[in-house]
Amino acid sequence: MTFRIESDPLGELSVPSGAYYGVQTARAVENFPISGLRAPADLITATILVKKAAADANASLGRLDRDIADAIRAAADEILGGALRDQFVVDVYQAGAGTSHNMNANEVLANRAGEILGEPLGTYRRVHPNDHVNMSQSTNDVYPTSTRLALLLGSAPLVAAAQALADSLDRKAEDFAHVLKTGRTHLQDAVPMTLGQELGGYAACVRRGAEDVTAAAHQLMEMNLGATAVGTGLNAGDEFRRLAVAQLARYTGLTLEPAANLFRVTQSMGDVLGYSSAMRRLAVEVGKIASDLRLLSMGPGAGLSEIALPAVQPGSSIMPGKVNPSVPEMVNQVCFQAMGCDATIAMACEAGQLELNVMMPVIAWNALHASSILREALKVLRLRCVDGLVADETRTRALLDRSTAAATALSPYIGYTATAEIAKDAVKSGRTIRALVLERGLMDAKRLDEILSVEGMTRGGIVGAGKAGEAGKAGKK
Repeated sequence: MTFRIESDPLGELSVPSGAYYGVQTARAVENFPISGLRAPADLITATILVKKAAADANASLGRLDRDIADAIRAAADEILGGALRDQFVVDVYQAGAGTSHNMNANEVLANRAGEILGEPLGTYRRVHPNDHVNMSQSTNDVYPTSTRLALLLGSAPLVAAAQALADSLDRKAEDFAHVLKTGRTHLQDAVPMTLGQELGGYAACVRRGAEDVTAAAHQLMEMNLGATAVGTGLNAGDEFRRLAVAQLARYTGLTLEPAANLFRVTQSMGDVLGYSSAMRRLAVEVGKIASDLRLLSMGPGAGLSEIALPAVQPGSSIMPGKVNPSVPEMVNQVCFQAMGCDATIAMACEAGQLELNVMMPVIAWNALHASSILREALKVLRLRCVDGLVADETRTRALLDRSTAAATALSPYIGYTATAEIAKDAVKSGRTIRALVLERGLMDAKRLDEILSVEGMTRGGIVGAGKAGEAGKAGKK
């Protein structure tokens, strides 16, 4: 490998001769050999969009020569098209505020724009990273704006994945609306319900989580681009801010707007925390569903085994024929990770000081990582698990018939105490609720069958209350 020599205020440093990044990026690579993790793709995209918008705004205001602005825009479009992505080499864990990431983008754009104008890499005579690419900006407005924009770029796909999962669950709820089963609370038998009702509840939980993500995304629409270092807008101005944010909105089709209070958005990453919290809520809802699917499919011989999940891989290296709920297990792990990302974000948001939160790099990476893995996990859960879920109606009915929870429907007629005694005797003796009620002469067989109708219990209300005066007599027993 050959090298060129570049200099910055700290002195000279060798940079690979073919690199489009420069000296400040090279210093960051030396300083922070931490994780091997690099900036997420959406964060790179968002940052380059910010630089393109700034070049457009500065050119419109007469601050930046048109040929330089055109070269910066052309370089930006190449990167947005997929070129030079390997030149973003700064570790996720870097100096506070994201200065290294910002300079990485400035240097790559400056070198490529200079190359377009006929200048060798690393000279910066025609296009300078700070003077031209970073004109009217600071890391302190570029990085928050890029973080917000990157999350917004991933928001619609995340919500779409959640809605698609909810749709799949709703379709299964319709398919299994007739499948009677035992409800469970505290992991103990509860009153009858249908598998369709259970799955429909899951679908509603996912939809509500997706709605929270959508609502939280609206808070990210405020951009502090043009706030520069602390929110005063020094070296930028209101007109630059208006033009630059308008360009970002045009590029992305998002309803972006300049921040109502530049100091708030520069000081605080609270809006990102709000979005992360919404993702955490979605992760909690989906994680609970994944756990339930594992419980309902446990077996096949010694567990509930009310549903069967698609077999996606062999389940054991020692037990032939064993099949595990592999997809829900993966989803649980992803959801745990998303919750962990949110915990990191919360601590990092609280650690902001005075006019800036210097913990932005770890906030951005965790938020974008959670968004990405959650989106993909939702897709896999739908395609490789829920879409192929089947019910074992024989098994659900057998377990329901063995449960004593159906006795609950008797309470309005014979009272809680008498019903509890019958349920207790049924468990002890193994006899049915029906047999014990008839033996005690509490009601005739026809009326009892109406009240113990499992289908009726799933529809709510007092089962068999059509005969006036029968329900509500429990207090007189």
